[in-house]
Amino acid sequence: MANNHEQFKAFHDAIKATSTRRKTLKKNRDALRDKIKKYFKDNHSDYIQPTFYWQGSYAMHTLLNPIKDENGLGAFDLDDGVYFESDDINDRKSIDWYHQEVYEAVKDHTENGADDIDPCVRVQYADGHHIDLAIYFLHTTEDKTMLAHRLEPWHESNPDEMIAWFSDECKSKTKFRELVRFMKAWCEYKRSEGIKMPSGCIMSMLTSEYYQWNDENRYDIAMRDILKNMYDNLSKEGHFHCWRPVEPGEDLFDNYTKGRKDTFLKELKSFKEDAEMAIASKNQHDGCVRWQKHFGDRFSCSTAKDVDEGASQQRLSGTINKNSQYA
Repeated sequence: MANNHEQFKAFHDAIKATSTRRKTLKKNRDALRDKIKKYFKDNHSDYIQPTFYWQGSYAMHTLLNPIKDENGLGAFDLDDGVYFESDDINDRKSIDWYHQEVYEAVKDHTENGADDIDPCVRVQYADGHHIDLAIYFLHTTEDKTMLAHRLEPWHESNPDEMIAWFSDECKSKTKFRELVRFMKAWCEYKRSEGIKMPSGCIMSMLTSEYYQWNDENRYDIAMRDILKNMYDNLSKEGHFHCWRPVEPGEDLFDNYTKGRKDTFLKELKSFKEDAEMAIASKNQHDGCVRWQKHFGDRFSCSTAKDVDEGASQQRLSGTINKNSQYA
């Protein structure tokens, strides 16, 4: 049985966002927050002043190094919450007002500008990343956090509860954060091939729902088992759901078209089958190549032994190309 645990460990080192990258992103975030604060102080000094909270992959520590394109740029997104807090619900203005004012505050912040994309205001950066500014009204009297989504009415959405849920999952499930990074890296690689895949938020929830660890303490076995559990359940008639584990508890697959559902299940089935064959393989290198098919060549096979179990000769191959877009 092929053991690719060491290749997974090296892959994790390759995809996990470095401390330098995190510091750069934090610097960009802080500058953006200062810009918004100044705008509201100068233009709406008599109104509630905004406060901010990280959310998404940065807050959950699942941020990945991006896959680079042909220009050496790596597209990835960060999420920051812009909050307007009051004990009086009558202080809440219209959704359009919040979007327009936040957009005005940041539209010239970078040379690449900003866009209002309905769920949030997106600020673009020259290196390919962007920061999504989700806007909330927090009614402190009732402790209700409501999202300002331009295509939907005000509705409860509390990122802090998601972060707390994720933190609890990491405490109770062995190597959970690492497994989430692997699942997100799979989706990222498939997106680079033009395939529409679920968000990192959805993959975090699915990894939790179908989580399974093993006595061997191996990443490859855990991935195989999670993929099998996930596909076997989601592919059943009427079982294609992803329920948010905190309020409002909606099904995040509810708006998926049949085509998008079928695409995801097709990719998931292919990954599951290759994972099963990788574990069953008698050749470590052959097993590694099956994983690499779904992760790209950031998943290096340079250390995998190309020898069948019981054979005496071995050959090392599959060294990552330093000129690759994934290097």
